[in-house]
Amino acid sequence: MKILLLGGSSFLGRAYAAEALARGHQVTTFNRGRSAPDLPGVEAVRGDRDSAEDLVRLVEGRRWDAVVDTSAQQPAQAALSARLLRERADHYTFVSSVHAYADWATRMITEDSPLLPCPADAPPGLPFGRELKAGGERAVLEGFGAGRTLVLSSGLLIGPYERGGRLPWWLERMARGGRVLAPGDPGRTMQVIDVRDFAAFGLDLLTAGTAGRFLTTAPPGQLTFGQWLETCREVAGAAGTELVRVDDGPLLAEGPDQVTPWFELPFWAPDLPDWAYIWQVDSSRARAAGLRCRPFAETARDTWEWLRTRGSAEDTDTEGRKRAPGSQFTQGIEPAKEQRLLAAHG
Repeated sequence: MKILLLGGSSFLGRAYAAEALARGHQVTTFNRGRSAPDLPGVEAVRGDRDSAEDLVRLVEGRRWDAVVDTSAQQPAQAALSARLLRERADHYTFVSSVHAYADWATRMITEDSPLLPCPADAPPGLPFGRELKAGGERAVLEGFGAGRTLVLSSGLLIGPYERGGRLPWWLERMARGGRVLAPGDPGRTMQVIDVRDFAAFGLDLLTAGTAGRFLTTAPPGQLTFGQWLETCREVAGAAGTELVRVDDGPLLAEGPDQVTPWFELPFWAPDLPDWAYIWQVDSSRARAAGLRCRPFAETARDTWEWLRTRGSAEDTDTEGRKRAPGSQFTQGIEPAKEQRLLAAHG
């Protein structure tokens, strides 16, 4: 098949490109060439997806069997690409997120749960918000046609080349050794998915011409937070690395050492009403359609190997924290703050 990747060089787009090339497909990538180099073997077309002129140049004289959109962050971007590609491709995969659902994190969601309100024709340049992915879904379904559109609502993606910094932070924190703050309930289940498994499933559906919507993440109960931390320690930990469990309460208490869930200790989701269902997404439809998720230990080992061989880590500051390019959020706790909490509560 001839496949166009809108993006195609960074993390999820890279995973799609690698898997598609391995299967013998012809791959065109469309990006600005800034985030990461394109894989050898693709036809790389440079351009800005916000530019109608660049997109017109992309489609001129070309046609694809399918489009995979991993990079749309604004409804206006999705609307423009769907309109210009409607007559140039037969199938459109739009990668959305579980975050687009109104009840995510507070109730169990299914594919039929309500999305956040955001119109398909929302203006460009809107500030970051969960609702933008919902608007992007509507834009593609309206512009390309529901009968030819596949919406994959992504769970939390991890794996080699990760740009969000969550798994890399934990692995590198374990590698620094010493006493490591292990927050909250170790028995709390998690739902994370290896980016390579997501891409493989997406390509399976694409080649079958499947339309519709799938919540695409690991099944509930496959991994606990305690197993996550212990695996990271086993994979990357220095001699003497020790996990020290501290309950939610002291970490949430008001004061200078209050910890921001999810960010200062990545993936830590305390036992609060607003977080009750953050790891409770019904992915049974995707599993019935063929989604398979590898063990977390394999993902952790492969990610650690990538971290050890990638060279200079531009995403890491002097305190060992990580910032995803273009993101306002920093992942990781300051070492001095971690040590104060361990001294007081560990």
